Amino acid sequence: MKNGVPGVSGYQGPAGGWGAVKAVSASVFSQKAVTRDIIAMFKMNQVKGFDCPGCAWPDPGHRAPMELCENGVKAVSWETTSKKASPAFFRRHPVSTLWQYSDYELENIGRLTHPMKYDAVTDTWQAVEWDIAFQEIGERLRSYDSPEQVEFYTSGRTSNEAAFLYQLFAREYGSNNFPDCSNMCHGPTSAGLTRAIGLGKGTVELADFDHCDLVICIGHNPGTNHPRMLTTLRDVAKRGAKIIAINPLAERGLERFSFPQSPKEMLTGQATELSSSYY
Repeated sequence: MKNGVPGVSGYQGPAGGWGAVKAVSASVFSQKAVTRDIIAMFKMNQVKGFDCPGCAWPDPGHRAPMELCENGVKAVSWETTSKKASPAFFRRHPVSTLWQYSDYELENIGRLTHPMKYDAVTDTWQAVEWDIAFQEIGERLRSYDSPEQVEFYTSGRTSNEAAFLYQLFAREYGSNNFPDCSNMCHGPTSAGLTRAIGLGKGTVELADFDHCDLVICIGHNPGTNHPRMLTTLRDVAKRGAKIIAINPLAERGLERFSFPQSPKEMLTGQATELSSSYY
């Protein structure tokens, strides 16, 4: 415990390294789908594989055998988990109790196995048959005066195949309202950047990091938000370019990084110093 915060302890090692390997191993084994996760690791961010659900860091033209990071493997292990959130669990845990769970605890319960419907009398989610679920959803959709009254909200992390079927169903219904979490995140960005620089998205390409002389990181921690960037920053630092970090917190992911796919760094305990100046 550090500063009286449960679960927070001091860490003197670099970002990545054996600390990341141990964290990944613990996550994979805890989800009880080891073989499935190992196979997935070799497909993450590959040309004929799948995009990692962890972040939106772009893929390089030349892919390493494993294009992943600690957070990405954790995200995939949670998706491929063998843990099941069964109807029996929800019968034992009313919603008032589940409200007290942290996001991590809810995630760790597992995946749903049945369609669920909220029962206000017992304050619990109850399993229903698929036919009943489809019937009640259909009745609700048919009750509106216009398809434009319905928004088909979904996660931006939905697979392409599932998203295709979902939009096909909604368009057949007569609606083109498809907000998702990406719209909510990037709508303000697109509007603000257009006013500021005349373009609604970032103008930097991943290849620019191979040629720049200076990288300025302001108010973010790549070690937490997008750890694959650590490999890029490592390459920047190794070729002599400068990295300036501006952050009120001393983030290890902006200080030094040990590349888990580097045998030399892993065997010798070496790490690459990232930021040349930290403010």
